[in-house]
Amino acid sequence: MEISGLLLVVAVALVDREGRVLVQQRPPGKPMAGLWEFPGGKVEAGEVPEVALVRELAEELGIDVATGALAPIAFASEGLGERHLLLLLYVAHEWAGTPEPRHASALQWVRPAEMRTLAMPPADVPLVDALERLL
Repeated sequence: MEISGLLLVVAVALVDREGRVLVQQRPPGKPMAGLWEFPGGKVEAGEVPEVALVRELAEELGIDVATGALAPIAFASEGLGERHLLLLLYVAHEWAGTPEPRHASALQWVRPAEMRTLAMPPADVPLVDALERLL
């Protein structure tokens, strides 16, 4: 959702039983192609963030996540030229299905500390600290 240049985006840190987090690689032809990011996407007009994230995870990864399984943990604010990105990060430990890269080049499970070695979009980078403290 965009309100006067503000782009609202939601993302999730899916955490498996081993404490690893799922990241996806942006596909060729998209802005920031090749970078690793938390799964998620834009909040559409009329959506609340949690419902948008459930929708995005079904579309991008083919998994079902209950809104009650999503807990907000951090946000990032980043300038994008004439627009401004507000990224809300949630964490989830429970979902149904096996994640598959429907809109990404690849998926990988990594520990939060390992994320520091990955090329990530600028808005995702500060979220790694919050995630590391949480896990």
